[in-house]
Amino acid sequence: MEKRLAPAVNGRGAQSGAVPDRFGLATRETDGDWRDYMETLDGPPVKLRTTVTEERPKTILSFNRSPDIAFDRSINAYRGCEHGCIYCFARPTHAYHDLSPGLDFETKLYAKPDAARLLRETLAKPKYRPRPIAMGTNTDPYQPIERRYRITRQVLEVCLDARHPVTITTKSDRVLDDLDLLVAMAEQQLVAVAISVTTFDPKLSGKLEPRAAAPAKRLAALGKLVQAGVPAHCSIAPIIPAITDEFMEEIVARAAALGVRSAGWIPLRLPHEVAPLFREWLSVHFPERGDKVMSIVRSIRGGRDNDPDFFTRMKPSGVWADLFRARFRIACKRAGIGKERFELDCSQFRPPEIGGQMRLF
Repeated sequence: MEKRLAPAVNGRGAQSGAVPDRFGLATRETDGDWRDYMETLDGPPVKLRTTVTEERPKTILSFNRSPDIAFDRSINAYRGCEHGCIYCFARPTHAYHDLSPGLDFETKLYAKPDAARLLRETLAKPKYRPRPIAMGTNTDPYQPIERRYRITRQVLEVCLDARHPVTITTKSDRVLDDLDLLVAMAEQQLVAVAISVTTFDPKLSGKLEPRAAAPAKRLAALGKLVQAGVPAHCSIAPIIPAITDEFMEEIVARAAALGVRSAGWIPLRLPHEVAPLFREWLSVHFPERGDKVMSIVRSIRGGRDNDPDFFTRMKPSGVWADLFRARFRIACKRAGIGKERFELDCSQFRPPEIGGQMRLF
């Protein structure tokens, strides 16, 4: 992998913002502004501002038929994610809107203020049948702008009112802002929370996931969830060969010491535009190690940068994959931790009241 001479884009995961042509979208033209001219000479500015656009979708609940994931419906209160995790498999979704999966994905965000109302209307339909709703499947429900918009909290309030089960995946200790709701839901078997921890090296985390909560804060949040009686899962995701895999055993041990009894790992996935973005990130931050990293990635993905096929995309193969599995299994055995299946209760569901009002009793 050739060494990149350009400076890193500080505070962001992606190092460029090229718009892909995968959907036949025309490349955006400059508007004649002097800043556009400067970018042609010097590249994008090192410091980028985050913008948030409010959008008003007609529906908020998304359904899927993927046979290798545990949920069939999800809610994404936001589009794009300021955490800026370079490995995020959701980055290509920005390409659908003629935006870059790179810098645009983490700087040009979209919020859905009507999410709670739309969910309430959906749950109130006579033909609706409950199954756990997954939050955090595409972009993080507790990314920094949640503190301003509180859309995730509003959605949880609707679910608590309707006694509808929810699963949450996040990289932020901001989840504790809603601990009151989570405790109330946990008491009725309506919620389970997974927090992802990738490394304990703050410098590495700052390059890999620059605006996510510090790993130590995420681990502490897991402990507080356990203490409060909220089902909590430690997700070591993703495992990046020769970058983060060295932290696997320590993460398992420290999570177990906090009382966490469920853990799992997910290998790095590089769908569509994520692969070239990740390669570029390697050339900036680990130029001497890039070829080794990608060689191992391809070895566990059948010789490709990414395996998009159902089932195998979640189950890498080969010697390196077997090694990671063995290390994880041994670490869990030593720590006395497993992978619990949190059974959520759909039987308590009651269609919510319409009109924006919650039940008083």
